[in-house]
Amino acid sequence: MRFVQSIAVAGACALAASIAVGTAANAASIAVGKRLELKVDPKKMGEEQARLWKQFGGWCAIKDWHPAVEKCEESTEGGAKVRILTLKGGGTIKEKLLDVKPNFYRYEIVESPLPVKNYQAQFALTPDDDDEDEINFAWSATFDANGKTNKEAHDAIDGIFKAGLDNIKKMAGTKADDDDDDKK
Repeated sequence: MRFVQSIAVAGACALAASIAVGTAANAASIAVGKRLELKVDPKKMGEEQARLWKQFGGWCAIKDWHPAVEKCEESTEGGAKVRILTLKGGGTIKEKLLDVKPNFYRYEIVESPLPVKNYQAQFALTPDDDDEDEINFAWSATFDANGKTNKEAHDAIDGIFKAGLDNIKKMAGTKADDDDDDKK
């Protein structure tokens, strides 16, 4: 099956509203979101969604598709699932799974060398709400800068999301439409 896709930055206001937790007093100040749109046969939407989530959506599947992740180890701590991501070039990130639903998970960073704190993110695969022949991977997060400027923290997370979704695009066996990427 042939896929066509583009990457778009999700609206920061909608993103913050969709994943923010807690009170306004402790809400994170930065929001980042990326979306990968894939064209699919609308008659096979369920099958394609299941296939793509099986390949890319598992809690530790990130090791198979994110170019910065060398290894992922799952464990349970205090009844919660955690993963330790070993990064290529050194460093580790410890993340805790907060919520799981079909084709969706939400998590937080517990320990990390990244310039962020109060980091919560979600990763999901859903049919597009306005195009019956598209399916979307969406990766979004809210956080505060830690030891760097807001722009530096934003750019670090934005780059991580872009690299991951770009690699999913490659692994899905698709050809990028550069014009679409530039328009979004």
